[in-house]
Amino acid sequence: MSKRLLVLRHAKAEVGLGLADHERPLAERGRRDAAAMGDFLRAQGLEPDLVLCSTALRTRQTLEELGLTAPARFERSIYTGDGYDLLDLVHLTGAEVEEARTILLVGHNPAVHELVIVAGGEQVEDFPTCALGVIELADWQARGGTLLAYRTPKTI
Repeated sequence: MSKRLLVLRHAKAEVGLGLADHERPLAERGRRDAAAMGDFLRAQGLEPDLVLCSTALRTRQTLEELGLTAPARFERSIYTGDGYDLLDLVHLTGAEVEEARTILLVGHNPAVHELVIVAGGEQVEDFPTCALGVIELADWQARGGTLLAYRTPKTI
């Protein structure tokens, strides 16, 4: 049975504010975009079985605004890793929860953009805030799959 990897860039965050990057909160637009993306995921039957989320405040707030019910694991490596590191994390996690059919990863550019290109096997020119890549994988150990959909808040 094929697996789906949903790759979501965090929603629009506040700029600056004198805070460390890890602690930047979502902007009001980001909250609206994340809520709309959550509605889209539910309407498309794309609710995940598990969420892997960066520990940064803006990713945690994005996840909260999505309004999903799946259990979440918060991973610092999503904040610091590149696309290949994120794919390795999916492989490790998928092996732990083989019964999961859909995993959502909420992270940051450029790593999530790179992950969509590497795992989806297709060039995606831009990956703005709250962009979503839906990738079909043969199994959780697959190095690559098929990009089924690419959506942004403007295209949902």
